[in-house]
Amino acid sequence: MSDLPPCPQCGSEFTYEDGSLLICPECAHEWSASGLSGGEDGAKVVRDANGNQLADGDTVTVIKDLKVKGSSSVVKVGTKVKNIRLVDGDHDIDCKIPGIGSMGLKSEFVKKN
Repeated sequence: MSDLPPCPQCGSEFTYEDGSLLICPECAHEWSASGLSGGEDGAKVVRDANGNQLADGDTVTVIKDLKVKGSSSVVKVGTKVKNIRLVDGDHDIDCKIPGIGSMGLKSEFVKKN
């Protein structure tokens, strides 16, 4: 028989290889053949102020008044930011804040909704 591992999501033994991925034909789950189930290799994990893992498209709430550099504007506590995008760099989150525009935020100043 095959020496491929069963699907980590549904347990099906009918997995097959497609390039560097393993695929389950029953539940359509795809994962890396290098043994890391789900996720990308070497992906950075970004967590909010409470320790919850953030992902692209999440909605977060600002937990501290934040001054906007180069402006007299302030992002107030409780401001909801929808559809965030995780990035590498000194700021973890790229987003659009209502009334201010595009901005970079650090994950330590937000909480996941």
